[in-house]
Amino acid sequence: MNKKIRLVDSTLRDGMHAVSHKFTPEDMAAIASRLDKSGLDIIEVSHGDGLGGSSYQYGFAAASDQEYLEAVSKVLNNSKLAVLLLPGIGTRKDLEMAINCGAEIARIATHCTEADISPQHIAMAKKKGLEVIGFLMMAHMIEADELLTQAKIMEKAGADVVYVTDSAGALTPGEVRDRVSKLNKGLEIEVGFHAHNNLDLAVGNTIAAIDAGATIVDGTLSGLGAGAGNAPTEAIVATLEKLDYDLNIDLYEIIDTSEEEVKPRMHRPQILDGTSLMLGYAGVYSSFLLHTERAAKKYNVDPRDILVKLGEMGVVGGQEDIILDIASKISK
Repeated sequence: MNKKIRLVDSTLRDGMHAVSHKFTPEDMAAIASRLDKSGLDIIEVSHGDGLGGSSYQYGFAAASDQEYLEAVSKVLNNSKLAVLLLPGIGTRKDLEMAINCGAEIARIATHCTEADISPQHIAMAKKKGLEVIGFLMMAHMIEADELLTQAKIMEKAGADVVYVTDSAGALTPGEVRDRVSKLNKGLEIEVGFHAHNNLDLAVGNTIAAIDAGATIVDGTLSGLGAGAGNAPTEAIVATLEKLDYDLNIDLYEIIDTSEEEVKPRMHRPQILDGTSLMLGYAGVYSSFLLHTERAAKKYNVDPRDILVKLGEMGVVGGQEDIILDIASKISK
């Protein structure tokens, strides 16, 4: 068993969904400096939907990506700075800006069946000397064999790692093991895993992924993130230490950062409730939660009905405008 695991903290990216992208550069610097002090391997920073995500479609952030990255890069001494880019939202220009701001890792994300739109961005990031992580989102929507086919596209393009990304928090531990194991056996590169907690399985699924061969996994402080949130970084660190993994991360500092820096900045408690549970049950993109709740309130309908319909339609990230249309139709 590989006892060395790298941990990515995505509080300052995925956590942005839960605060409507309103962290300020000062907020990010305060959290990042404490994460850096703890010995955390990688810190991901951007709008919740990645570089270039600040828009009417996804929600405007409190500052620009450049302002966020500059604020965080100034306080990092140990941790590596990562950014997320979704081709079609972020551009090559955005990636160049991030590199100039000190980004060392690019996470290039596509829907699980659309890896063929990633090679241009992967190649550019590799040419610039970055570590490149391919992010196959909504990984529950296809079986393991097809996911491997998509992962090989990213590997061929130059990715150093490919992630099984459970964007809807819809996978069970067995399904996680199946997908991660398939990629681990079929690729020559590392395999990673990103969990959401919509079925209350985020930490368990993360451990299942590691058991199946994942060597790099994600968490967020206090579980802050889209939907019911992510696997809490502090819980991952504590659990892996009990399992005798070599993390070299200060657990006390991670816990203190969660309690002292993140929880006071949360807009609401990060909980698993009936609506967020339905995200996992219906297999709906986790960042749709707040959009759905607002639409349900506007049209006076049950948000669970909206989520079930979204799941039936196979709606994916980037189709947020459909939510209002569905809510309107249900109300009639």
